[in-house]
Formats: sequence, C-alpha cells, structure tokens
Amino acid sequence: MKRAIFLLLIAINSAWAIETPFNSGVNVTGWFQSQSAGQIQFTKYTKQDLVNIKYMGCDVVRLPINLHAMTSGSPGYTIDPLLFTLLDHVVDWAEELDLYLILDNHSFDPDVATPANIGDILVPVWTQMAQHYKNRSNLVCYEILNEPHGISDQDWNNIQQTVIDAIRAVDSVHSIIVGPANFNSYKNLDAMPSYTDDNLIYTFHFYDPFIFTHQGTTWTDPSMESVVNIPFPHSYSKMPGMPSQYSGTWIEDAYNNYSSDGQAWEIYESMQIIADFKDYRHVPVFCGEFGVYKQNAIDAHRNIWYFLVRMFLDYYGVSWTTWEYKGDFGLFEKDTYELFNSDLNVPLVKLLGFYAPEQWDYYKLPDMSGFDIYTDYVGTNIIESSGLNLDKLDYYSENSPADANFCIHFTGVDQYGKVSLRFVPVKDLSYLKSGNYKIDFYVRSNDPSTEFDIRFVDTKTGWYNDHPWRMRYKIDNSIAVWDGNWNHISIPLKNFTEHGSYDDGWYDPVGAFSWYNIELFEIVAEYGDLIGTDLYFDNISIVAP
Repeated sequence: MKRAIFLLLIAINSAWAIETPFNSGVNVTGWFQSQSAGQIQFTKYTKQDLVNIKYMGCDVVRLPINLHAMTSGSPGYTIDPLLFTLLDHVVDWAEELDLYLILDNHSFDPDVATPANIGDILVPVWTQMAQHYKNRSNLVCYEILNEPHGISDQDWNNIQQTVIDAIRAVDSVHSIIVGPANFNSYKNLDAMPSYTDDNLIYTFHFYDPFIFTHQGTTWTDPSMESVVNIPFPHSYSKMPGMPSQYSGTWIEDAYNNYSSDGQAWEIYESMQIIADFKDYRHVPVFCGEFGVYKQNAIDAHRNIWYFLVRMFLDYYGVSWTTWEYKGDFGLFEKDTYELFNSDLNVPLVKLLGFYAPEQWDYYKLPDMSGFDIYTDYVGTNIIESSGLNLDKLDYYSENSPADANFCIHFTGVDQYGKVSLRFVPVKDLSYLKSGNYKIDFYVRSNDPSTEFDIRFVDTKTGWYNDHPWRMRYKIDNSIAVWDGNWNHISIPLKNFTEHGSYDDGWYDPVGAFSWYNIELFEIVAEYGDLIGTDLYFDNISIVAP
C-alpha cells in the first residue's frame, strides 16, 4: 500500500499551491560566511551569478551570513558598516532581478551548542539588520538563526519569540523565517509554538538518510571520509562493506539500519511529518536546506535522491532552497571550475525542475586584453588564497586609498609572507606578454628600506620534474619613493625574470616557466619580514602598452 501511494505521488508533479511568496532556489554559500566583514571576498560571486540562478528558473536565494562574527562583539554587538556596504549590493541585485533574498543568520558551529543566552546576541543583531533593511522591498526575508542545537525546544522557542518581537519593533513588513531546535530538524517542527506573528515562514532542513547524504564528509565524529558508494535506494548487491574503523560507532548502526532507512518510502513517511505540521498549523513551510555531498556519492543515485525529495516537497506545497549552488553539495560536476556554461550537472539541474543552458566544453584561450586584479575588490574569477589574518592583510583598508573607497594593507608578516591571488580558471597570458602589456599598480610604504617581489606562478602539471615555476620583479627604492605617498608603477610583463620554484624544496630555474598556464599573482616579502612596515596597494591591473 505504501509503495502504491508513493508511486502515485511520483506521477503527480504538484498538487498543492505553494504558500510562501517564493517557490524554489539555491543557497549561495561560502560568500558571507567569513570570520569578519573584512575577510569577505566580495567578488567570489557577482551579479552575473544571480542572473544565472534566475535564468535556471529560481525565484529565491538563501544567503548564509556568519552574522555574529560581523559585529564588534560583547556587549553591543555593533555590526561592522562594511557588512552593510557589501550586502547592500547583493540586495540591490536581487531586487533588480526580482529574486527573493533570505538573509540567513548562519552563525553556526555544529560542534558548539547554541548557548542559553543567545538572545543577548540575536536581539541587538536583528534589531540593527531590521533597522537597516526595513525600507527595502518585500523580496528581503530574515532568517533568525540557522540550525540551533544543544538547547531545549522550550528555551529556543522563547528566545525566538523575543527576537521576533525585537524585529517587529522596528520592521512590521518583512517576512521572518523561524525554525525548530535540533539543527532545524523536521522532527522538531511540532515542538514549535504558534508564534504571535502573522508574517512568519516555518523552516526545516532535510538530509535523510544521513549516511547517504553525508558520505565522504570529514566534519562528523567520527569522520565519514571512508564511507563511499552508498547506493540510493538501498540495494544488497550494491551496498559496500562497512570499513572496520567504524565498528561500535553510530556509523555502524547507520550501516546496519540502511536496508530500511535507505528506501524511497522512508523519505515519503518523513515528508508526511512535514505535511501534517503544515496542514494542522495552516502555516507556510520552507525547506531551507537539502542535499548530498558529491565527492563519495554515486552521481546517478545522488540525482535520484534529489528528484524524490524535490517532488515530495513540491507535492506538499513546501518551498525550498537546495544546499548549495556551488561547492561540495552543489549543482556542478565535481572537480571542475564550476563554470555555468560548461560544468553544470545537467541531469541534476533538470531533475530539480530547473532549466540548464546548453553546455560547452571549456577550452582555455589566451587573454586578449587587460584585466583588473584589484580595484576596491579582488577581481572577478580571482580567489584570495593567502590565508592571512585581517591584521596582516586587509583588502578593505580605508586609509587614504589611491582611488575610490578601499585599498590593500599588507603588514606584519615574516619573510616569505605573501598576498596570493589565484586565477580560476588558470590564465594564458602569452599574448599579453608578447604584446608588451604591463602590470600597473599604485603602492606606498612608510619604510625607506622596503623591498618585495611581485610575481606570477604557473601551474604544476603532471609532467616529470615539473614544478610551479615563478616569474618575478623586484620592487625597491630604486623605482619607488617610500615616503608614505603613492607611487604609480608600470612594469612590462616581458621584464619579469624567472626565479625558480619551491615545491617541498627549492628548485633553481630551468627555463620551464609557462605564460600559457598562470595560476597565481603574488606580492611577497621575499627579502625579509614586514614587521613594522605598512605596505598599501591599489588599482592592480594588467594594461595595454
């Protein structure tokens, strides 16, 4: 009987109207989840990404924000104005594209329980957020806190009502998204009260069965890195053996129970809990996260799971955002550049009910014109990879930039400390080098003895004896005046000299550097530390001669 009901549901695309103002979309992750506003890499995503998301058919984006880390901390928890500067751009883009934007307070550590006094942070933080966005369109929604856990249902419910009241004291218009304790588990939905507000959306997350959706992840205890190729649905002939290191752990229990847990009807029965809550409470319900980690999962089985979950959510009138657009749970093929027109997992995108544009094989062509590496923000398709703390490297310094609003401040590093910017995809600069293009930038320093290298680093291929080779140019007081004022410097790429490579040991140059495969641009304290030296950079570009 259960199976007959399940097959009937599969045959029906959608029976109930979606009651939230939005239907389906994605989480855009790894963008505003940094440890401070100053560490947000703003150009990791651009307006074009939201255009692409809209093009697929999405009408909502959930934006995780490590919101508590964006504040001054106790006692006032004043939000860094830089967060609003950056976030306002995203709100502008969403409104221009008619996309709903959920500002998700993703101040979250799975290993740290939500404290009983979390309201002391949530109230001032959300009061400020609501004050700032109260006059924006209804496309903006507030999500109070992602996955509260280690706190009782009653305590969390009371805190959540307090936060609702705090938001409503300044903003009576925008929808507020509320969720249960226990990591926003759908099993805890019914433990939430009927809150005293008529503009709420009730949210939950869905990752069942966990041993399938999280196979290969490393942040569980114990790590699931050795769990691989778990099928969905369960099949005795396809089920891998349990690695011996999991004996006596919860993972062994999950293996033993998977013959029943790993079935489509189990997902159906779980969805019944959600549907019953929605019907009984007569409230709009939203699945904020669901997904499967792709590294260790069989791709076809992963797609089946997504299809079933999405179909059940649609049938029951539950709106959703999949976790995630890009990344390890994302909509792109694994181990790719995640390019929209080349790397989408087309079957998955279509099974989610989205539109996938025609995909073309990516082929790296030489850059034929100059481009920006840094102008207020790190350039597009460039990833910050220095790994330095904000006290050593700040891309949003407001200390007298050469132009516009920000400049780079680089200081306090030991010898060989560096600014490291990674081109994604790698670049072919051979035409620009032969065409006498230049690296052009502004720099200033307070130290008359300042000297450092700027350099390009090529890719390490699989060829025998290949390494990531460097091409460098030394900047010192022979070409700059270190008096605290800006110097404008322009150096032809052809004037760089080969330096060698450090690859688990030093390798002298052998003429193997390739301008055809450039992975990194770096600024390096090659000749000594920068303790006590303040270096500033602005408007770094490759320009025509």
